[in-house]
Parts: sequence; structure tokens; C-alpha cells
Amino acid sequence: MAAFDRLAERLEGRIVTLELLTEEHRDGLRAAAQDERTWRWMWTTDVEQWLDRAYLEHAEGNFVEFATLRDGVVVGSTSFLTIVPEHLRVEIGNTWLNPSAWGTGANTEAKYLQLRHAFEVVGCRRVEFKTDAKNERARAALAALPAEFEGIHRKQMVVRGGERRDSAWYAVIDDDWPRVKAALEERITRSAGPL
Repeated sequence: MAAFDRLAERLEGRIVTLELLTEEHRDGLRAAAQDERTWRWMWTTDVEQWLDRAYLEHAEGNFVEFATLRDGVVVGSTSFLTIVPEHLRVEIGNTWLNPSAWGTGANTEAKYLQLRHAFEVVGCRRVEFKTDAKNERARAALAALPAEFEGIHRKQMVVRGGERRDSAWYAVIDDDWPRVKAALEERITRSAGPL
């Protein structure tokens, strides 16, 4: 039986901790978001607009928003969104990291923690990801999970004040999870040392 009521739980790893978003994270998120490279592919380039929406969606229960912490410092955020309990699926997205955390294993472990929680605790059968089809960095990271590329949805979103976004869709299903889990654990061990 699925346990979607457990989706909103703190997730702790060796590289990062994903804490449920609170007002106490706002200043840290604002500070982590100062590098413009962070926002190149997000739906908005306005940090304050992103913060307002993230806090609203989290408060209303539409998304489960996390602050991503590395060594106790906020370095970004990630979410469970498009939460569909009746179909045992959820989306991981709205993810960003300050460039200082790029290449540190922070994103790899955050995805691992979310995927493990979704499959092993919540009981999901499918976890989806979507990103701007032009975002080669994110697409390479999703392929490296490995998540299955499922195609491009043309003109799927209007972003950044009216810009067309074609979205590349990826997914991991419960049948894939043992293989994906092993691959991610190996990558985390290379980044953080043996388990």
C-alpha cells in the first residue's frame, strides 16, 4: 500500500540533507541563488518570484519543497511535484543548486535520497523528471542516473516572461529502481567515500 502521507519527510545523506522548506531557509536560499547561472533554465529568473511561489506551493500542499543543505549551509532546493497518489507517481523537479555545489555529488545524492524515499518508503511505481529540452547539463545528469528518456513535449511551458519551452521527459520506474539505486550508490561512494 502506498504511503503518500510520508512524502514530506526530512531526507539525510552523507553529502546533503534535504530539509522541508521553512521560513528559516529563506535567507539561505536567497544567498545561494545569487549566481545567475543557477537560473538559466528555471521557469523564472526572478529569485523573489521563485521563493514566493515555492513557499506558496509548499504551504498549500501542492509540492513538497526541500532546502538542500551541504555541510549545514543552504546550497539550493529540490521538490516533489506533480504528486499523483492514485497512479502511484510523483515528479522530482524545480531543482537548482548554487554552482559551488556543482560536481560535488550534491545533486546525485539529492536525487538518490528522493528516489529511494519515493520507491522504498512511499511506494511509487514511477518517478518523473522534465527539463528544458535545451538544458544539456540537466539532460546529461538525468541520463547518468540513469533515467529513461521518454521524449520531447513541444511548447509544453511558457517560461521566463513568455519564452517557449520544449520539455524533455525522463522517468525511473520501480522495475528500474534496483539498477538505478546501485549506479547512484556507486557514484555517491566515489564522491563521498565508502558507505
